[in-house]
Amino acid sequence: MNRITMKDIPADDRPYEKCLRTGPEGLSDGELLSIIIRTGSREDSSLALAQKILALNYPSEGILGLLHLSLPELTQIKGIGRVKGAQLLCIGELSKRIWKKAVLEDVATFSNPEDIVNYYVEDMRHMEQEQIRIMLLNTKGVLIRDVLISQGTVNASVVSPREIFIEALKYHAVNVIVVHNHPSGDPAPSREDITLTRRIMEAGELIGIRMLDHIIIGDNSYTSFKERGII
Repeated sequence: MNRITMKDIPADDRPYEKCLRTGPEGLSDGELLSIIIRTGSREDSSLALAQKILALNYPSEGILGLLHLSLPELTQIKGIGRVKGAQLLCIGELSKRIWKKAVLEDVATFSNPEDIVNYYVEDMRHMEQEQIRIMLLNTKGVLIRDVLISQGTVNASVVSPREIFIEALKYHAVNVIVVHNHPSGDPAPSREDITLTRRIMEAGELIGIRMLDHIIIGDNSYTSFKERGII
């Protein structure tokens, strides 16, 4: 089997040269990844490795599949070691942080459920485990801190009001918003979600910290307990 190397590709079509000529916006997803990977393996060029990554487990999602992949999944591809795998994981994390920073630049206060969802959607809608986060806010609704409280299994995450308010008191927050995802993609609240929300509200009232909302993020959809009139 003859391996196709970058030297076998016409100079103008090689990712590096193409990037310099057209800018990164002119590259395909595979070409962008091949530049980040830099080198191929004995069997595959960096471009061929990039195509294998894009197809790994999530062929219908393409580049979004990177947000699902773990280091063991990446390193099962021959030619992707721990260093390359870690670089690819960092790309996904960097993209999420850039997105959240951009949202913060546009949103002064988090009083609108859509702003909350925009802040978390790239972080949470691709997760395969349920995760609960809290937004700690000051009196003006400005975000003080975003805290991961719990990360559970495929369909369950366990958290207590005590854990939430320990963090709220630590950072002198006066308002909290609870945000979690449903890996199933359906943001409809479960009975457990509603029970937990009411327990958090009751505990917050006792210590003077208000729960402003509870947001459940699904796949391109969400539920706001405030909009639903649950709180």
